[in-house]
Amino acid sequence: MEFLPYIVMALAVVFLISRMKPTAGVRQITTAELKQELKDKNKQFIDVRTPMEYKGNHIRQFQNIPLNTIGNNTNKLSKEKEIIVICQSGMRSNAADKQLKKAGFTKLTNVKSGMNAW
Repeated sequence: MEFLPYIVMALAVVFLISRMKPTAGVRQITTAELKQELKDKNKQFIDVRTPMEYKGNHIRQFQNIPLNTIGNNTNKLSKEKEIIVICQSGMRSNAADKQLKKAGFTKLTNVKSGMNAW
């Protein structure tokens, strides 16, 4: 019983690391690399921040589809085109990539450090 707090702490750390770990099969790019990608009209750019965050500051090419609505908006996205996802720090975009991957999207890119690095 005296080990229980350590076991709980270890499980919490494993959970947090798994949430922050990049999604397998999802390309990771920096904001410097994103600047080159923005020129490609055959890519879809999704910003998964809240509408208020998006309104405050966003990249023109990005469409706002908040993370909590991504599952209901997959019909707006093409599985044929690459989807580049951004958020404020890279965590929500990684979560969105996981959801999109489960929905059958295969051409996914996450912007590391998100708008914080922009």
